[in-house]
Amino acid sequence: MNRFNEPPNVAVLTTKNILNKKADILLVFHDEDDGMWQFLEDGDIDESDALIVGLNEMIENDPSILEIADLPIGWVAWRKNKKDKWTLQPNQ
Repeated sequence: MNRFNEPPNVAVLTTKNILNKKADILLVFHDEDDGMWQFLEDGDIDESDALIVGLNEMIENDPSILEIADLPIGWVAWRKNKKDKWTLQPNQ
């Protein structure tokens, strides 16, 4: 079940490693300028590894992101590993 305010097919940014389950989602941005969601792994990300996919695909890949579906625009969430609780704060 989608708890996000956006439709399930809205475009979000992620990485090939996350989509292929080689990395976990550890960093989430809800961009202030355009409201886009970014579901990222830890560390530097090469632009060639970035992908645009549907929100529903991210939820299927990692349902734990539903815990932060109400992350306000302009905020960031992070965790140390997939079993960790999310930490939320305004993105500065």
